[in-house]
Amino acid sequence: MGSARAQKREYATRVAQLLDVPYISMGTLVRQELQPHSSLYTKIASALNEGNLVTEDIIFGLLSKRLEEGYDRGETGFILGGIPRTRIQAEILDEIADIDLVVNLKPAEDCLVKNHTGNDICARCGKIYDIFNPQSTRLNPCLATSTSHSKLNTSAAFDMDKSRLEKLQMYSEQNKQLEDYYRQQKKLLDFHVTGAPGETWRGLLAALHLQPIHAARLSQKLTV
Repeated sequence: MGSARAQKREYATRVAQLLDVPYISMGTLVRQELQPHSSLYTKIASALNEGNLVTEDIIFGLLSKRLEEGYDRGETGFILGGIPRTRIQAEILDEIADIDLVVNLKPAEDCLVKNHTGNDICARCGKIYDIFNPQSTRLNPCLATSTSHSKLNTSAAFDMDKSRLEKLQMYSEQNKQLEDYYRQQKKLLDFHVTGAPGETWRGLLAALHLQPIHAARLSQKLTV
């Protein structure tokens, strides 16, 4: 679990390879049902088109089916991504699967905020620029020739910045409920993502007490 900026899927996939267990992405399971021949196609497509979340009965129905198929194939475990997102989902998940450990990938707070809010688009030329440095002619040449344009763009950018921060705060509140839930069960491992990907990968292996034969080779695949 953790922010999308923490590259959860990338690290989860690599750990799954090392442990020789499947990485089960809830998003992938849902997208697989977005085929006309699927009995769930209409319900899922309707929810997504209306901007609603896919209902939990569908979500956990798909997950239960996938876990049963894995058990029949002899799978000895799994790494799960994309769920739970709420405490209620965590409670339901506990009813259908044994969760041994929850890894909470936490990027540095200042990087998290800036990554979510730091870029906007120039209304005049369409180029992306850094709202934390709106006078930068390197990032936004238009600002060098129009003072009024600069003020207008900066104001609009920070309006959008406020909206993004509100969404980030909402995410943080939901995530805290999950953290508290798993911390009470003594299943939560907080891991702070602070370095380059290669450094983070090595730190994650150490935190999980994993010393696989191919760890060094997989670590080299990450951009340092």
